[in-house]
Amino acid sequence: MSQDATLDQRELPLPFPDLAGDLPLLPARMVNEYQYCPRLAYLEWVQGEWSESADTVEGRFVHRRVDQPRGDLPPAEEAAEGERIHARSITLSSKRLGLIAKMDLVEGEGNRVTPVDYKRGKRPHVAHGAYEPERVQLCVQGLILEEHGYVCEEGILYFAQSRERVRVAFNEELRTLTKNAIDGLRLIAAGGRIPSPLEDSPKCPRCSLVGICLPDEVNHLVKSQLSPRPIAVPREEALPLYVQARGAKVAKKGETLEITTDETTQSVRLNEVSQVVLLGQVYVTTPTLHELMSREIPISWHSFGGWFVGHSIGTGHKNVEVRTAQYRTSFDPAACLSLAKGLVIAKIQNQRTLLRRNWKQGQAPEELLHGFQQDIRHAQRAPALPQLLGAEGQAAARYFSAFSSMLSRSDDGSMQFDFERRNRRPPADPVNALLSFAYALLTRTWTVVLTAVGFDAYRGFYHQPRYGRPALALDLMEPFRPLIADSSVIHAINNGEVRPSDFISAAGSVALTPDGRKRFIGTFERRLSQEVTHPLFGYKVSYRRLLELQARLLARHLLGELPEYPNFTTR
Repeated sequence: MSQDATLDQRELPLPFPDLAGDLPLLPARMVNEYQYCPRLAYLEWVQGEWSESADTVEGRFVHRRVDQPRGDLPPAEEAAEGERIHARSITLSSKRLGLIAKMDLVEGEGNRVTPVDYKRGKRPHVAHGAYEPERVQLCVQGLILEEHGYVCEEGILYFAQSRERVRVAFNEELRTLTKNAIDGLRLIAAGGRIPSPLEDSPKCPRCSLVGICLPDEVNHLVKSQLSPRPIAVPREEALPLYVQARGAKVAKKGETLEITTDETTQSVRLNEVSQVVLLGQVYVTTPTLHELMSREIPISWHSFGGWFVGHSIGTGHKNVEVRTAQYRTSFDPAACLSLAKGLVIAKIQNQRTLLRRNWKQGQAPEELLHGFQQDIRHAQRAPALPQLLGAEGQAAARYFSAFSSMLSRSDDGSMQFDFERRNRRPPADPVNALLSFAYALLTRTWTVVLTAVGFDAYRGFYHQPRYGRPALALDLMEPFRPLIADSSVIHAINNGEVRPSDFISAAGSVALTPDGRKRFIGTFERRLSQEVTHPLFGYKVSYRRLLELQARLLARHLLGELPEYPNFTTR
């Protein structure tokens, strides 16, 4: 056979067998996403990720009219010749092709039909009148209509902003491109391995999933070639809602939450709430729970003293791949030790940095700072978790022995906070009471973040699993104890936001008063909103967003994309 003949030889198409079992039908929109970016399609279709953006909200607004079903699409064999067809919001599927599509509009006459797909924005001035992903999605609709017996030779893309129609012919070239996209998406879904991110692509900054995909961050950590662009995520306007009034009732009223006590009634808009945090005996109505779960707003439950009890969510994240990788790694002693060492070393480094920054009388002693270096070396050489716990304990004792050197002291003694050592259960002095409350708030924050990303917060690598103990949240919060919790305590004391009069003592234990707790919660939340420059990526990010970023980087490591989990240490 000649070389020319070999080049002209084409692959024979093989019919796709009917779907069996529990394999889901492939939506036409996912084929569009695959043609645009295979990694995006994998994140949405296989891992169940989703995030809103201005583009997705605008697109949903454009579809508000066509998403209302109107008109009928008769079976092809019953369509009378010359009969006009104009049907909106039609959903058709094909088990043989393994496809399903929701069609904005189907026009035609008799058994000859044309799908019309509505798009936001203006018509692009490119070859064929539209981009490949939109043409492929339209062709999928045509293939499904043909499976139902219709004659479908072309489709129409309607661009809402410029009010223009673009005809797309379903020629052999487009059909081949579409079938290749369908097969490609099925292949990566069955393979169970996420495609590599695009490199320095102009598609990424406007993608609604850029903060989940982390293309620049993954490429930077793997290849160290290009500096990451700042994460293009919208500003988060919603904030946690704390309710601590004893006997308060939280109820839904329209688009607001009403918090009612014996004396007052206050309301807050639902779209301004990211979490609901309940301290003590607070009653939540069933309709409120339903609404919060449908909006994926978690509810955290604490004792009146601030002890984190648990949290309620909806059905949970669909990304079972992350949990599978988490469980697999948690049963690997070597992998657990490696992750635990990184977390402990990062915690010790951040403790040392916090002392150096906040030392009140001159500079932190060199002997103290050198001691932390010894603790880091002991942690690096630890052969197992018990020895690592010993190194962490030694560093913690060193750190808390000097903690009082970061606290301001007034000349008249009116703002005197004594601190000698760390104690808890119950805390015996105001500073320890603040630290315990701050750690409970940080545990709750990490638990909510991990659950939102797709992890099981109760299966960790360093902290051993116990009933009701969010071990993974305790793991990942280790490097952030000094940076968020301890720092909040220091700021609250030194800035006079919390005073000695904000504590009550009983039976050898100390607790915050409701007013003191309210002010400290404000300090803690402001700390989470504070921006910090990421030492690896170079851009600024709030601590609130940073926790999610670190959780997603851990997922990328466990799924094999990153060789190591990059811990966060501040300079």
